[in-house]
Amino acid sequence: MKKITLRQRRILLLLHIIFAGIMLGVQAVFIILGLTASVTKDAEVLQACYTIMHLLADSSVRASTIGTTVTGIALSLMTSWGLFRYYWIIAKEVLTLLAIGIGFIGLYEWTLRGLNDNGSLTIHHTWLLIGIALQTASLVIMYILSVWKPGGKRKTPAL
Repeated sequence: MKKITLRQRRILLLLHIIFAGIMLGVQAVFIILGLTASVTKDAEVLQACYTIMHLLADSSVRASTIGTTVTGIALSLMTSWGLFRYYWIIAKEVLTLLAIGIGFIGLYEWTLRGLNDNGSLTIHHTWLLIGIALQTASLVIMYILSVWKPGGKRKTPAL
């Protein structure tokens, strides 16, 4: 595949960082709303928390996940990094698959079921909190991998 210019690379990297920042920001909101839902005794507050989380899961989570994934793959393919040349990139790819599963399916479904629980906490809330924790941890680890790039280059040439 044709390599891109420095300007194109910077634009693509900027978009990647913006999408990743949106993902992390939305996770902060999920943490706050998830904890609020856990401690409130007010059914309306609980319903509002789930309504906002579901709206975010259906919009910002999906858009930022798609944007980050597409720009990350483009950066890998259009630069010297490659998709499988470095261990840290492979780790980010695995964590991205986890984030896609949790974000697209888990957060959406658990918040939807929480909305249908009529103001009471159920097992769906426990799964939602676990999903939020896993999603947050995977995003933080991806940030760490992006900055420190541990593990070095693989010995086998690949994409």
